[in-house]
Amino acid sequence: MRHFVTLGFPLLLATTFIGCGGSNNPPSIPTQPTPVAITETFPGTLTVNGAVTHVFTVDRAGTVSAQIKALSDQAATVGVSLGTFNGVACAIIISNTAAVLNTTVTGTATSSGQFCVWINDVSKLTARIDYSIDVTHY
Repeated sequence: MRHFVTLGFPLLLATTFIGCGGSNNPPSIPTQPTPVAITETFPGTLTVNGAVTHVFTVDRAGTVSAQIKALSDQAATVGVSLGTFNGVACAIIISNTAAVLNTTVTGTATSSGQFCVWINDVSKLTARIDYSIDVTHY
């Protein structure tokens, strides 16, 4: 009886390992979902010598762009900037002080957080204008 236990255990162990055979397929590594760009539209009115800040939240690092989509005076030149928002003010990172209709300012967010787009009169407006800015981010 003792021989059966002594020989049976290695035989049982060998069959267990044979059943677990190797595979040429490496284990699956979960992939991150493809980020989806978010576009937010900010309409407003810009007065002579005025400025307006719009705040938005970036959920993940990536490209951030702001495009002037509409100006009630299509010949107007304004300033448009992207920056980080500290809860009180927009800290400008990138700016275009000669922006016209369809001008785009593009930057890169290195992390998530509060960001802002700032539109301002660069001493060229003679009357208030209505505008619309599209901000695209992740």
